[in-house]
Amino acid sequence: MNQTPPIRRRDGTLDSTAVRKAYKRWAPVYDELFGSVTRAARRAAIRDINTSQGRVLEVGVGTGIALPLYSGHLEVVGIDLSLEMLEQARRRVAKQDLANVTALLEMDASQLGFADASFDTVVAMHVVTVAPEPKRVMAELERVCRPGGEVILVNHFSAQTGPRAAIEQALAPFADRLGWRPEFPVETVLDRPGLEPIERRGLPPAGLFTMLRFRRIGGENAETPQAMAVEA
Repeated sequence: MNQTPPIRRRDGTLDSTAVRKAYKRWAPVYDELFGSVTRAARRAAIRDINTSQGRVLEVGVGTGIALPLYSGHLEVVGIDLSLEMLEQARRRVAKQDLANVTALLEMDASQLGFADASFDTVVAMHVVTVAPEPKRVMAELERVCRPGGEVILVNHFSAQTGPRAAIEQALAPFADRLGWRPEFPVETVLDRPGLEPIERRGLPPAGLFTMLRFRRIGGENAETPQAMAVEA
């Protein structure tokens, strides 16, 4: 793990060191602070995933709060940038004997260490607003999903108008301290050539989160970096 001091950018944008530092702070209290807020959205996404088959990659698995929800017929691999969050996820897997969770790996979502088309479903919940390079993350989600498989995002996307938009704009300069971007338009994730949008659904509470489902339509993408495969 990079041990250099976090870079505090004047515009509030993120870098991986700042994200690691933020989630090191959040790890001990993450479930208590955010678990209840994200519970309904998390359950909705995994209900859909549980109707599928094969291998699932959860990008940004965090403390593993979602892992007990996956059906036992699925093989689940999780990755996260934060070692402190992963340690909690590993304790959860051991305590609850989640045999279908086959690997929890420290990994950068913008440079996934898996071969192309390694997974049937790739899910990233509350991740793209955290990533320093969200477009690169989307390219990687596309790359590791098999043709015909699904990429599923659950995320907060910024409002265009109204009180929520004003709050998001006010918080935007503090993104590096928060560890996520309050301002994040949905258009940021909608331009991948190999991903066909198939559903957009507002999720509770009160539509604060959105689920986006994409089908991987196949074909090589010259823009996407090729990563070295790791065993998972």
